[in-house]
Amino acid sequence: MRMKITMLMLLLFASIQTSWADSDEVNLYSARKEALIKPLLEEFTLETGIKVNLVTGKASALLQRLLTEGRNTPADLFITTDAGRLHRAREAGVLQPVLSPQLSSVVPANLRDADAYWYGLSQRARPIFYVKGKVDPQQLSTYEALADSQWKGRICIRSSGNIYNQSLVASMIANIGETKTEAWAKAFVANFARPPKGGDKDQIKAAAAGRCDIAIANTYYVAKMLTGKDQDLKKAAEAVALFWPNQSDRGAHINVSGIGMTSAAKNRENAIKLMEYLVSDKAQQWYAQANQEYPVKKAVQASPTLQSWGEFKSDGVALSRLGELNADAVRLMDRAGWK
Repeated sequence: MRMKITMLMLLLFASIQTSWADSDEVNLYSARKEALIKPLLEEFTLETGIKVNLVTGKASALLQRLLTEGRNTPADLFITTDAGRLHRAREAGVLQPVLSPQLSSVVPANLRDADAYWYGLSQRARPIFYVKGKVDPQQLSTYEALADSQWKGRICIRSSGNIYNQSLVASMIANIGETKTEAWAKAFVANFARPPKGGDKDQIKAAAAGRCDIAIANTYYVAKMLTGKDQDLKKAAEAVALFWPNQSDRGAHINVSGIGMTSAAKNRENAIKLMEYLVSDKAQQWYAQANQEYPVKKAVQASPTLQSWGEFKSDGVALSRLGELNADAVRLMDRAGWK
């Protein structure tokens, strides 16, 4: 009798586990704000019947949550911004590889992890913005040239603690080597108009206010300033123009927002379906229009605002290298006095 009860309990437990793992849902931790991802998730649910349970938060906080929860995390997927953060998630052991022919065929090789731990969902570039009427674009050429003395006291940029700048420096290490990058960084820092502070929008606002003539910022921030309802932000963005650097050599620096499956995922099939949905034409078009980011899918057009900035050559370095070189970049920036 006792054996029969034990067997029944085991069968019941197995049934519950199977139901939990194969339920029509998927759990997503996202560093993208809810407004920038939820409409897509709702469309996914309408099309597939799979419910998406969404938790949003700061990138570092969500990664720490995954580490704390360990194998008990409910999360099946993790979305975060910047290849450096995606690499940190992989190194922390919270992601697992996903082998998907659809993802591999859509996402270019340099925009995904070489071992399939994460895939880029959207692109952003980090070019040069200059104040109209104060800078002749003929004076501009490359990131390296911003170390020239003509830019003394004329550059605004975020701090070295910002992952976007760390990845920019990591890309330079990958392309021109650490020695040349450090020499550049020291001269570049000497050209700052002020100690780094604030976000990308603050750099554009400072340039528009006359604090500097050059600002480095991600394209989607400026595009949102131009298309948003805040008239002060729009006016500031209208005061600057974009210049694509390094077009005669490696191309402008780019990065991604990306997705990976957690190592403890319990809804694997549904998770893969969502990952593949997010690189579909419909999802990529939504990213392009609502988020003002460049699609990873080549056939999908960028938003009118991004298109107005023209086509450009982008750096083809594998973005996984940016994560691998992140620690080197941080140490180099510290040695250069980049606060």
